[in-house]
Amino acid sequence: KIGLAGLQPDVLATAASDRAASLIPISKDLQADLRDRGLNRLLNDIEMPLIPVLARMEEHGIKLDSELLRSISADLAIELNSLRTAIYEDAGRDFSINSPKQLGVVLFEELNIDPGPKTASGQYSTSRRILEDRREVHPIIDRVLLYRELDKLKGTYVDALPALVNPNTGRLHTSFSQTVAATGRLSSNNPNLQNIPIRTER
Repeated sequence: KIGLAGLQPDVLATAASDRAASLIPISKDLQADLRDRGLNRLLNDIEMPLIPVLARMEEHGIKLDSELLRSISADLAIELNSLRTAIYEDAGRDFSINSPKQLGVVLFEELNIDPGPKTASGQYSTSRRILEDRREVHPIIDRVLLYRELDKLKGTYVDALPALVNPNTGRLHTSFSQTVAATGRLSSNNPNLQNIPIRTER
């Protein structure tokens, strides 16, 4: 499968028309399938009219306050550095906090926290659920959980999203799909703007 993004207009026109033409031989079967499933009204009254709306949304893009995110990133870096220092003090040594294996050794062997069941591969589990259940046992647990939350927030969103802003429009241009999610809801990718955490104050 060859992607269409980045093709020159004349090449894009040919490739797009070839793709459209390839559907003609199966169109009758698809129409019959829609009719048999009782989905014609959904297609004609909801999905098809939505296409130009989504196209305009994709073209218009989403404004991002990159300056604010850069400021947040700097604040998160300071907080993460402080948390890292505190975690190392709790552990009595430096280690890779993002390594489940190293974290498991520190928590469950060196600090003697009850590990619970191991994973299928025989490793200690350091999943959120396991750590949440042991919050009261040692202060390192709360710090590790907060570290993970802030590290993911910084790396996956705060630092990543500004890099995806289109330099010509100054906006994020995600792609919306009507046919990916089994539930029928819209999905968003490149970047996925429906996966941004909103449950905490941060």
